[in-house]
Amino acid sequence: MIFSKDGTTTIITQERATIAELVRKIQETYSKVKYDNIIVNLSSLGKVSLEQIIEFLQVSNEHRGSKRSFVIVTNKISIDDIPDELVVVPTLQEAYDIIEMEEMERDLGL
Repeated sequence: MIFSKDGTTTIITQERATIAELVRKIQETYSKVKYDNIIVNLSSLGKVSLEQIIEFLQVSNEHRGSKRSFVIVTNKISIDDIPDELVVVPTLQEAYDIIEMEEMERDLGL
């Protein structure tokens, strides 16, 4: 797992560990990133299931509840299968676009 920072956004890139281990690690280190927007980049994983994506639901809901963005990047799953509570996009650029739109909405009080 690699943490990198881009302004107010933390990008978490998954390389080897399982999704469950990644979610646990995010929860353990959450205090370090709780004020940032978070992008979880799963692009390097070969296969991602709906059950694995759903493991992010709790941390995503908590983070989005504190008025921050939480976006998962993967093109290995159909977007139609994803619950509405999770934001999943196929590319890193789309993740940045989502964060930009959500920040504008928050600034407008929407």
